Amino acid sequence: MSTSHRASARFASALSTPSLAAPRICRVAQRTRCLSTSPKRHQEPVAPAPKIPVNAGANVAKVQHELSPSDESEPVRSLTDGLEDPPPVLNENEKQVDWTRSFHGLSSTPFTPEQAAILQEPLDFDDIEIKPDGIVYLPEIKYRRKLNRAFGPGGWGLAPRGETIVTAKVVTREYGLVCGGRLVSIARGEQQYFDPDGIPTATEGCKSNALMRCCKDLGIASELWDPRFIRKFMAEMAREVMVEHAVTKKRRKHFMRKDDELRFPWKEVGPAGTSNKANAEGTHKTPRPPGTPATGNGNGKGVASAASQAFQKAKAQATSGQAAAGKK
Repeated sequence: MSTSHRASARFASALSTPSLAAPRICRVAQRTRCLSTSPKRHQEPVAPAPKIPVNAGANVAKVQHELSPSDESEPVRSLTDGLEDPPPVLNENEKQVDWTRSFHGLSSTPFTPEQAAILQEPLDFDDIEIKPDGIVYLPEIKYRRKLNRAFGPGGWGLAPRGETIVTAKVVTREYGLVCGGRLVSIARGEQQYFDPDGIPTATEGCKSNALMRCCKDLGIASELWDPRFIRKFMAEMAREVMVEHAVTKKRRKHFMRKDDELRFPWKEVGPAGTSNKANAEGTHKTPRPPGTPATGNGNGKGVASAASQAFQKAKAQATSGQAAAGKK
């Protein structure tokens, strides 16, 4: 047998062998019948990472340092430490007058007779008010009206002569009254306050108080410093009553004008001089149960004194009984 016939015979025998032919047929079938059901994947382009500046860290640290509070920063100052409002300091070469230090025009010439008549007008009883504690006063707006009548609006003003001083309970500042371009009076105003939030309002009250004191030198409402005038006014126009608070039921003396009426929460309960204790005992007195001893004997003595008297009385009765038995 030739060589070619022997090779073909070996190949045919190899194909006819079942152990070798099966794996080969399976591999051919897998190659021809393999199907892919997964979708195609497309790779999305990725944006490049942003470049961080070299000095970014330094900028962040700088911003944080500026926004964060430091030990060197000034804390919020309380109004109770003072307002720090000194008057402006003027240059010596300026033509305008520095009213914080100057006394320009003081007592240089008197006012005109017309102005003096307006300033020294007698007070009308209808203009005077009474505080609940009995102090008489003229409303601050009426001082301003008289100044406007005498000098005209804009012809007068208050010039501060120092900074505002704030103590634990009082706000005070010195002012000068300038009329017609010259200084006419100097006074220090003061006003009490009860809470730091009320300091701004107290500064306005301090200014009004200084205006009232300056007007005293001009003759405005000078009668309010005359004791005889005050006694006459109180006798004719004022009355003193006992009032009670509608909520707390507390009672106190109250001064008011005769032509005024009490307002809520106060109401009149009696004439002046009625004590709170007497009113309370007369109003809230409860009946005593039968057989209960009284707290006093009517002479201002207490329970101990009444018990002592009862003991002495019983002792005297016992002694007299023993003496009568001895005589028998």
